[in-house]
Amino acid sequence: MAVLKMRGRARGETDIRERILAAAAEEFGESGYDDATIPAIAARAEVETAVVEQHFAKKADLFAEVMDIPLRPDLAIPKILSGPRDAVGERIVRFVLETFERPEIKRRGVTMMRSALSSKLTTPVLSGFLSRELIGRLARELDADDAELRAGLVASEIGGLLVTRYVLKLGALADAKVDDLVTRIGPAVQRHLFD
Repeated sequence: MAVLKMRGRARGETDIRERILAAAAEEFGESGYDDATIPAIAARAEVETAVVEQHFAKKADLFAEVMDIPLRPDLAIPKILSGPRDAVGERIVRFVLETFERPEIKRRGVTMMRSALSSKLTTPVLSGFLSRELIGRLARELDADDAELRAGLVASEIGGLLVTRYVLKLGALADAKVDDLVTRIGPAVQRHLFD
């Protein structure tokens, strides 16, 4: 393993990774997701850009680790869209709900949503990530003039579902079976995407 010299002394890979994560948290906090760059994060961590890229292939990977994001839309969307087009809405809803039903994911996801809804610092950073990595990616896959609006409506539908089911825990919605929600919400998501 390569060890990088920083300020005149060698540091181990674990220390470098921690420095990168700390620098990324500062950079995302100050600049937001869109304006934060790998070179700026590297400069804060006092490492070369290539070292950051060695540890984190993409900015989305780095952000997901810093924020402890339980869902990775940048990785999930291509897989979800690769199946039959007439069931994309249901696959999106099923993917999100089945992921959130896992206790460790639910705990982290609820914490992240509460933080995003109440913090002036977290909201724009998370919004930038979702705009680029969820809405932007989904919009690029759609063949429509209003693709960004369609993708935004999907994000709104899914975001509303997550908040009402897992944060607010609204009665029957919180208790509903995943299959029932997929059957009821999937067609709405499908309409947003393709009708």
